[in-house]
Amino acid sequence: MTGSEAPRSFRLAYVPGVTPAKWVRIWQERLPGIPLELVAVSAAEAPGVLRRGEADAGFLRLPVDGTDLSAIPLYTETTVVVVPKDHIVAAVEEVSAEELADEIVFHPLDDTLDWEQPPGRPAIERPATTADAIELVAAGVGVLVVPQSLARLHHRRDLTYRPLTGVPQSRVALSWPAEETTDMVEDFIGIVRGRTVNSSRGRRPAAAPEQPKEKRPDTGGTRQKPAAGRTAGKTGGRATGRTGGRAGGKAPRGASGAPKGGKGGAGRGKPRRKG
Repeated sequence: MTGSEAPRSFRLAYVPGVTPAKWVRIWQERLPGIPLELVAVSAAEAPGVLRRGEADAGFLRLPVDGTDLSAIPLYTETTVVVVPKDHIVAAVEEVSAEELADEIVFHPLDDTLDWEQPPGRPAIERPATTADAIELVAAGVGVLVVPQSLARLHHRRDLTYRPLTGVPQSRVALSWPAEETTDMVEDFIGIVRGRTVNSSRGRRPAAAPEQPKEKRPDTGGTRQKPAAGRTAGKTGGRATGRTGGRAGGKAPRGASGAPKGGKGGAGRGKPRRKG
């Protein structure tokens, strides 16, 4: 196969802290003929990478400036404070922003949180990257506030982190150029949204026509009568057994051959007096 005949790959950008492995695996299962190429970018670079066409879609952090990029918000991350393991914060389960008032809190240049005012006291200089800030925290110079995924990404044995309340949270979204919503982008949107393999290009499949219910034989709303032979056998047997037994037995009390209380029978009660 020549280079011109090679299938075009799907380029997927992702920022630090995002783990696209699950969606990549599903893509490879459903579309094995289309290679998926991962492009690691910084949070600040991600929008530009999509606008320049260097990736077909990407996982980035909101907000995104402008209207030329479409975005589907996926989840919101917990914000945490990273501290040395022997720090007083490590003894509690959760900490508020006010409790960091006396701490030096690093605010790196690649910070992903939309701050109005970071908590604590600012450092003399802002670290260039989150990785640089982590090194300073490990040296005991200050603490760092980041999304939980970044704390995990830069995990060290001598550091720990705790949830931080009263601060902004980072939102992760799937984004792509609005005018480049290709079939492959639609396929990937369907994967991220959890749609089934039967969906076309990630869209919901058309509803299947409703199957007619199996009708029961029409009985006219009445129960079927038993067969003549069965009826005759039952009724004949009962009639013969009952009436025959009475006819062949003792006659009712009263005149011979006359029914009880009949004309020829003598009544047991006293005759009525005529008025």
